[in-house]
This record gives sequence, structure tokens and C-alpha cells, in this order.
Amino acid sequence: MISPGGKMDEVRTNLVVSARITPLPQRLGDPLPEVWVTCEDGSETKVFDFYPDEISFSGDDFVGLTVEECRLLKFGRDRAFLQH
Repeated sequence: MISPGGKMDEVRTNLVVSARITPLPQRLGDPLPEVWVTCEDGSETKVFDFYPDEISFSGDDFVGLTVEECRLLKFGRDRAFLQH
């Protein structure tokens, strides 16, 4: 597909159709919450874990993204937290 600027657009395939986040830690030593996504092909993938005292997510944040875009979303929020 060619964009109006004449560049090839990247084809986005196997988008996330749902996401779940494991429980937040209740006490020291509990595992960090993990983000798991289900893609259009039915595969479920752990995308990342995160420190909930620094950044937060909801499952809806990931719907319609690729797995790589999900990881970039975390990177962006991490960077924003660290620059604050």
C-alpha cells in the first residue's frame, strides 16, 4: 500500500484482540504483574511485566496494536516516568 507521501506503508497483521493483566502484588516478594495478549490468530503471548508503582495499564490499552507496538507502549510510559 502506498501512502499519500509516496512511501510504502507497513502492513499491520495479527493484531491484539484482547489483553489481560495478572494481579498486582500484595506484599514484598509477590511477582510483578504481567501483560498477556491474545492476537487475531488465537495465540496468547506474554508481552512484558512492569512495576505498578511506576506505570499502569488497562487491557484496553493494547487492543488493536501489534505485539511490538505493545512493547513500545511500555517503553514510552517507562521513559515518561523516568523523565518526570
